[in-house]
Amino acid sequence: MQPSSTSRGPEARYPVPVLFLGWAGAFVVANVFAAVIFGASGAASDEEPIWVIGLVALSLWVPLIMVLVTLSTRLGTGNFARDYAVSFKPIDLAGVPIGIASQLVLVNLVYLPLREWFPGTFDVDKVEDRARGLFDRADGAWIIVLVLVVVVGAPIVEELVYRGFIHGSLRGRFSDGVALVAAAVWFTLIHFTPVEFPGLFAFAIVLGLCFQGTGRLGMAIAAHMAFNATGLLLVAGS
Repeated sequence: MQPSSTSRGPEARYPVPVLFLGWAGAFVVANVFAAVIFGASGAASDEEPIWVIGLVALSLWVPLIMVLVTLSTRLGTGNFARDYAVSFKPIDLAGVPIGIASQLVLVNLVYLPLREWFPGTFDVDKVEDRARGLFDRADGAWIIVLVLVVVVGAPIVEELVYRGFIHGSLRGRFSDGVALVAAAVWFTLIHFTPVEFPGLFAFAIVLGLCFQGTGRLGMAIAAHMAFNATGLLLVAGS
């Protein structure tokens, strides 16, 4: 089934086996690097200093970006920006209020019934535990590193991978709805924190709609940055 949207989107739309193998290969390599860094640091898994978290983030991002560059060169047009719809227009700044509203309104609406039905599982403290743990370990200049990782690096890399690469490729081979949900599920599961899955999935749908509606990553990246920044500010102020 062909996609119904008329927005242009990424020019490189890879076959599903290439999509999965490329992502899986980068994921395995990235986690080997991360394990080496963790082991060399000697820190407990829940007490890593921010410099370790920064290095681990780079070890996860670099293999993924290298896969995207390699596939663009060998199977795409060779133009990274065109292949992954990397472009920005002033209207994409609308992603900022979208991201803020998603963090302040959408996520709370998603968890509202879940906290009524499963209060012990979806307690606010449990949902915020990972973000709070990161913030509590950052002090002084290390807060800048945390912001660069959470608010800048993660949104850019994740949107390149999960919207520009995965969502864009799936959209070239399936309907918009299937591509939207599949990419959102993929994005959600890769965070490996089940208590965060409902909110992440809802937000991933928002990011996917930003991407499908504009045919580029600008708005999705802006929304993702604003979402993460708002979450960090909420943790800092609590």
